[in-house]
Amino acid sequence: MRIGAFEINEPLPELRDPHAFAMIRPWVDVGSVGTLTLNRLERFLSSKDLGKLARPGNYFDFTRYRPNIRLVQGERQVTVPNSHLRYAKTEDGPDYLFLHMMEPHASSEDYTDSILEVVKFFGVKRYCRVGAMYDAVPHTRPLLVTGSLGNVPQLRDVPNLKLRSSNYQGPTTIMNLVSEGIDRMAIETINFMVHLPQYLQLEEDYTGTSRMIECLSSVYPDIPTDLAPTRRGQRQYRELSSAVERNSELKSLIQQMEAYYDAQQDAEDSPGEGAASEVNLSPEIERFLSELGQQMDNEE
Repeated sequence: MRIGAFEINEPLPELRDPHAFAMIRPWVDVGSVGTLTLNRLERFLSSKDLGKLARPGNYFDFTRYRPNIRLVQGERQVTVPNSHLRYAKTEDGPDYLFLHMMEPHASSEDYTDSILEVVKFFGVKRYCRVGAMYDAVPHTRPLLVTGSLGNVPQLRDVPNLKLRSSNYQGPTTIMNLVSEGIDRMAIETINFMVHLPQYLQLEEDYTGTSRMIECLSSVYPDIPTDLAPTRRGQRQYRELSSAVERNSELKSLIQQMEAYYDAQQDAEDSPGEGAASEVNLSPEIERFLSELGQQMDNEE
């Protein structure tokens, strides 16, 4: 069965008030935090394949998203990059949709319209986008998470989670058309973004993934906190700390970032005292922050 540009497997599942978890690659999926989070949720909930784009080449440039060749029982097989849909059913509800979305290079409006058609067809009640971005934060402090919950209640508070609406203006991704369409359909929306150390850039950041699952479990009682790969993330960052001890320049940079991070936290805990303004950053870190801001603008 076709829904927009997606080929959906039959027989179609009957989903009860489904909630959709979405990630967008490569945009806001640094450290593969969105990918790793959805993969863990899918394994935990015993998800099943639902569908994928019938002709991904209509939307993706395969000189930018490269196909892979693998040997399977001695035969060469080509795997073509695609956007995939999965689902999971629960006993008490809600059921779940998982949207592994890739940013398009062509026919973008048709692509985003097709995603919205899938959301409408299955009657999605809540849309939750997860991801990560680089920021001037030290790996020696709890990773910051920003986002919004709308009217969705939290079961418990999460440290270093800042719920706020974005006031960004400027270039962005065409995938925000999906978010606009979700708003027009009056679907509940959640958004969580983990802020990762810019100087680290791990291909798979398990500390970031742990923070994301921690935030999701504060909203969803059926997502356990021990689903997070906490020990693996701690090991990654411990190894980095050992390497930092042998690099005096990086060590100095991180110490200044720690001071800046702590001052910002103090300022938020004691509004009006201007604690953040008391920290004088070196020219090196000022330049680092400036270059980071330019890079983030280009990525957005």
